[in-house]
Amino acid sequence: MKFSTSTAFFAYVCSAATLVTASPTGQPYVRMLTKASARYPDGAAYFITNDPDENMVVTASIGSDGTLRLDRAVGAGGRGLHGQTANGNTGPDGLFSQGSVQVFAKNRLLATVNAGSNTVSLFTIDPRKPTNITPLGDPISSEGEFPQSVAFNSDGSHLCVLNGGAVNGVNCFSVDTNRGLISLPNTLRNLGFNQTTPANGPPGTFSQITFSEDNSKLIVSYKGATGSGFLLTWDVQPGSGALSQDYTKVSVDGAMLPFSLTPIPGQNAFLLTDPGRGFEVVDFSGKQRGSAVSVSGNGATCWGTRSAKTGNYYTVDVGANAIREVQLDGSLKASVVATYTVANGTGPIDPETATIRNKDYLYVLGAGAGVVDVFSLEGPSKAKQIATVDVIGTARAAGLSLAAGNLQGMATYVRT
Repeated sequence: MKFSTSTAFFAYVCSAATLVTASPTGQPYVRMLTKASARYPDGAAYFITNDPDENMVVTASIGSDGTLRLDRAVGAGGRGLHGQTANGNTGPDGLFSQGSVQVFAKNRLLATVNAGSNTVSLFTIDPRKPTNITPLGDPISSEGEFPQSVAFNSDGSHLCVLNGGAVNGVNCFSVDTNRGLISLPNTLRNLGFNQTTPANGPPGTFSQITFSEDNSKLIVSYKGATGSGFLLTWDVQPGSGALSQDYTKVSVDGAMLPFSLTPIPGQNAFLLTDPGRGFEVVDFSGKQRGSAVSVSGNGATCWGTRSAKTGNYYTVDVGANAIREVQLDGSLKASVVATYTVANGTGPIDPETATIRNKDYLYVLGAGAGVVDVFSLEGPSKAKQIATVDVIGTARAAGLSLAAGNLQGMATYVRT
C-alpha cells in the first residue's frame, strides 16, 4: 500500500497518581496571562498545555470581532504526556488524537484528559465570563492508560473517554452537575490492542471517540499500524448508557489511517480525515453514500471541524501547513473547494469554529509554534486569516513557561 507521504515523515508530523495543584483555599492553580478585562466577552476558546509536570487548561476570550485574547491558565488536576514516534521524535501532535478538550455548551461544561495521570477532569463555565472555569468534582480515573479523547452524548448526561496506551479501551461516566463525573456501570470495555504507555505512533494508535447523532452507537477511530485502519462501534443502551459487551469492526472503503470524526448534521454520517490520503465520508445510515478522496498535496490531514454558517468542513493538514475547505453535495460526495496556508513551522493541529454575532470564525491551534491562528469565515470558500495569537510569548511574559510542542486540543463556548 502506497502512502501519499512517507511513513517516516507522517510519523514525525502527526505526532500513576493524580497531581492536583491547589492554592491555600483549595482551588486549582490559576495564572492570569493578561490583565483582566472589565468587559464580558462573546465567548471563549480552550486548549490544554499537556505538560508532564502539570496539565493546564488555557482559556482565551473571544471578542465581538472573533479575535482571541488570552486570559488565564487553570490547573486541570493532572499531568500531561507526549506520545512517541517510531524513530523517537516528538511531533506537534502529542496525543495522536482529536477531542482531548470538549465543551457541552447547553450545561456550560468543559471536559479534558490528563494523559499522564490517566484521569479525566470536568469544569463548569461561567456564563457571563466563560474564560473563568471551575472544577466540578475531582478528576476521575479513566480506568486505562494514556487517555486521548473524550465525548459528551447529545444531552450531556454521559461522557466517554478513549484510552490509547498499554491499557486501552473505552469507559463512560454519568455527568452530575453538582458532583461531577460518576462511574457508569457496564461501560468499561478493554480492547487489548498492542500498544505502549505513552502511545507509540501515529500509525497503530487510536484517534477519536464520539457518539452517533442518535446516541445509539459509541464510535472510535483507529489508525492501523500497516495503513489499514478502521472504526470500532459499541451499541449504547437507551437510558442506562450501558455498552454492548463486544465492539463491531467497521471498515471504511479507501480508508488508510482514520483520524477525526466530524458529524454531518441530520445524516447519521461523518467526515473522516485520513492522513494517508485526505478524507472519506463514513455513512451509518445504510444508504451507501459518500466517497474517499485522495487530496493533491496531502501531507498529513488529521483534524476537522464544521462551520454552521458556511455549511462547509475545514480539515487541517499538519504536513502541508494547510487548511482545506471541503464541501459535500446532496449525495455526500466530498470535494476540496479552497485551500488556506499558515506559516511554515506552525504545526497546525486541532481546529474549532464559533458563531459570533451571526458570523463564523475558525480557530486553529499551531502546536509547533505555540500560536493560535484565527480565520474569519466570510462565506463558502472565503476564509480570511485575521490574527495569530502568540500563546508561548504571552505566557512567558506572565511568568508561565509553556512548551510549544505540548499544546493540544481546541474547543469553544459562545455566550447566549
